[in-house]
Amino acid sequence: MISRIWHGYTTPANADAYETLLREEIFIWIAGKNIPGYHGIQLYRREMGEEIEFITLMWFNSLDDVRQFAGEDYEVAVVLPQAQALLKRYDARSQHYEVRVDLKA
Repeated sequence: MISRIWHGYTTPANADAYETLLREEIFIWIAGKNIPGYHGIQLYRREMGEEIEFITLMWFNSLDDVRQFAGEDYEVAVVLPQAQALLKRYDARSQHYEVRVDLKA
């Protein structure tokens, strides 16, 4: 299992609109791509004073499945224009980790 991790930051004024965009459009768009080996996405949000940090974790079976989502240069962040308009800054590249242990209560 591969975990794809990405960070984006908004102003407090744009945070709710950005989260709504993710939930109501972007996550639906990703799921609609029907990527083999895609197992979903998680969203984390944290207030950091004058910025709001968002982290997304996506789950894939393999790096080949990640490439079907992001392209051959699979570390390049996939940030749609409507998201860019609400973000203050964001990672240009995503990080990928092999999941070695996944214990759930």
